[in-house]
Amino acid sequence: MPEFSERKKMTVSRFINKKTVGEKLAVLTAYDFFTARLLDQSGVDCLLVGDSVGMVLYGEKGTHPVTMEMMLAHTRAVAKGSQYALVVADMPFMSYQPSLETAIINAGRFIKESAAEAVKLEGGMEMAGTVRRIVECGIPVMGHIGMTPQSIHRFGGPKVQGRQDKSRQYLLESAQALEEAGAFSMVLELIQADTAEEITAAVHIPTIGIGAGKNCDGQVLVINDILGFYDIYTPKFVRRYANLPPLIEKAARGFVADVKSGSYPSDDESFLKKE
Repeated sequence: MPEFSERKKMTVSRFINKKTVGEKLAVLTAYDFFTARLLDQSGVDCLLVGDSVGMVLYGEKGTHPVTMEMMLAHTRAVAKGSQYALVVADMPFMSYQPSLETAIINAGRFIKESAAEAVKLEGGMEMAGTVRRIVECGIPVMGHIGMTPQSIHRFGGPKVQGRQDKSRQYLLESAQALEEAGAFSMVLELIQADTAEEITAAVHIPTIGIGAGKNCDGQVLVINDILGFYDIYTPKFVRRYANLPPLIEKAARGFVADVKSGSYPSDDESFLKKE
């Protein structure tokens, strides 16, 4: 990884070029200013403000309750914390499905009100027209195919896609349709590894895998998952890089004990009367 002084701001064109030169893309989710700033300094290529915020920060069972106002606020915070990474905002459920006008207006709000640099929306070939119109308005779009969380009821749960020939063909044609519509990249979620590899080879834009094997052009994970914060459900593809909850609990217990015993605050931590 280059020194921070040598890093350049990630743009859509640079993002696409990573595939051309064979450099893997590292993407993490972020939902607040301080986390975004830390991840940005770590060398991550893209910060995705995911609608997963509903589950990992608000305790919802899925992404459906997430609203535009929630996403706009979190995206604005992340954008302020990012200096180098490309900031992509998830378009929440029903913010783009009802009509092209609705999709364009809401995508524009992310750019205008939250300083996002691109938006992400779920769906295959059926969403190609929506992607095309948003892109025509000057807004970069990241696609998302495979197991799309906003359609989880249709799938009957988080099931791996691309196992059968029909599913494999649909995903391949969808990836090509999204590329043709102008998407600059796409997330491949919960897709059988060989199918994801085939899709990656068939398109000229980067594929970002999450539970889609190692042969995608990049990988994305939820920051709360890799830090051990979200233990309600841990998918097979998650790798934990830290286990912060015990450290946080230890710090909180120490604070509680010091307050109860009267050792906090000390004189050094207080503003005493000057002699």
